[in-house]
Amino acid sequence: MEYIYRLHAIERMFQRDISEKQVEEVIENGEVIESYIDDKPYPSFLTLGNVDGIALHVVYAKDEEDNVIVITAYKPNLTKWQEDLKTRKV
Repeated sequence: MEYIYRLHAIERMFQRDISEKQVEEVIENGEVIESYIDDKPYPSFLTLGNVDGIALHVVYAKDEEDNVIVITAYKPNLTKWQEDLKTRKV
């Protein structure tokens, strides 16, 4: 398994002060809270994890060789998410 970072992910991680180590820890140890099975070219997943006391959401996909393609990462906020940070507000 290899981690592949899309340009969008790298730009957003830099802007949001999120490291590769943090992203990889969320993917490896976090909880998948949403699945986008119909995404193309590969299904993608939204994962919630807590790293260094910071809640993070990471969106990633897996290709047919089981490589992880990181799409974006961000710190969820309560304007869009319920307090559990797993449920979107309507």
